Formats: sequence, C-alpha cells, structure tokens
Amino acid sequence: MGKQPPVPLLVNGRRSDGRLPNEHRPVRMEVGVLSNATGSALVAYGNTVILAAVYGPREVTQKHLELPDRAILRVRYHMAPFSTSEGRKSPTPTRREIEISKVIRTALEPVVLLERFPRTAIDVYIEVLQADGSTRVTGITAASLALADAGIPMRDLVTGVSVGKVMGTIVVDLNQLEDNYGEGDMPLAIVYGRKLITLMQADGEWTPSEVSQALDMAFKAAGEIYRLQKETLKSKYVESTVTFI
Repeated sequence: MGKQPPVPLLVNGRRSDGRLPNEHRPVRMEVGVLSNATGSALVAYGNTVILAAVYGPREVTQKHLELPDRAILRVRYHMAPFSTSEGRKSPTPTRREIEISKVIRTALEPVVLLERFPRTAIDVYIEVLQADGSTRVTGITAASLALADAGIPMRDLVTGVSVGKVMGTIVVDLNQLEDNYGEGDMPLAIVYGRKLITLMQADGEWTPSEVSQALDMAFKAAGEIYRLQKETLKSKYVESTVTFI
C-alpha cells in the first residue's frame, strides 16, 4: 500500500484493463487435461492460468500420519518459475506458497467427504502456470474441479473469487496491478449452491458497508463461475469444449 502504480488503476469508472468495477475477467475451464492424474483441471481467470491435479485416495506411506476415521487432504500450491513476468522465481517453495497451500486446504476440507476414505490420503497439486493476480482463488476453483473430475465425493463445488478496493471503489477479480497497488484485498471461497463461505481473508481497511458490498459482488460473480464449473464437468461426458464468460 502507498506505492505509486505505473498506470492509473481507475479512470472514468474503468479499471486499468478496461473492466467495470463489478466485471469479472473471462473465465476458461477444462477438466481431464492430464491422463496420469486421477482428476485434473485447467482454469484461467483472464491471464491467470492454473493447472490442478488430484491423486488418490491412496495409501499413506507415513503410517503415523494416517487417520483412522477419515482421509487426509494434502494440498500443494506452487508457482512455476516461468509464471511471473520476471521469469526468475525460485523453484523451491516459498513461505507464501506454504501458507497458501494451507489456506486452500482449509477452503476445500468442509466440502470433501473425507470420512468415506479412512486411512488414506488425497493429494491436490496446484501449479500456477501464469500469474496475473487472484492466483489463490483461481487455484481453489481449479482444485475443486479436479476433485470432482477425480470422482471424490463432495457436498458441493467450491468457487474462488477475489474482491478488492481500488481508489476507494470496490472491485471484483483483482488483476496483478490491483493486487499490488490497491487499498484492500479480500479472497473468498464460496460454496455457492449452499450459500456458504469456507474462506474469507482480508487485507487493508474495510468498513462494514464495504464488506457487505464486496460480499454481494463476490456471490454474484461466484454464481456465474459455479454455473460454468457444473457445465464444464458435464461437457466432459458430452463433448470436449472450453467454456467462456
């Protein structure tokens, strides 16, 4: 916060990429993209592109970690070295990646029926192929799709949406500029079919009315993405298509 952006973030009600405050970037989804994974998904929010792969349920090699009454969900979020414009990110996991891995696991655990698979592990790998803001929420959407593609029983799909504050205006789906130079960031994981939130973080200062407005915008965007998630899963059994909004 306080840094000067290289371009204006909001001019005449339009954002740096031409969108209105309540306008989400185009969303692209595809499932079953990896033949060697139990389930997989590719999701793009604009220029942010995420690949998620699921393996399991499978045996826990470290027996002291297994649970007698449910499976353990293991999530690894990682940014590929070529995912940023600098093209020089270290391939080793950073503290931020470790933290986001735990956050995504927390967002997914409430919907996955882990009790169906005691003494096993379900592994979710999330690879950021290209980063342009909102990577954790895009990763949540991709991971949820990959779990469904793997046939893992779930109460519902989880949809990731980010909202933020730019020059005093609430906006949905932050790009990298808004993420870096905006006044606030609020990533959310929404179980839209049940009107539940499994993740809500907030950075910056928010008034109660701003939080209420942000949640309204997030749920509206999540509804459209949730519909695409369901259509994408169905399309796997009808024809191989990629859906856009």
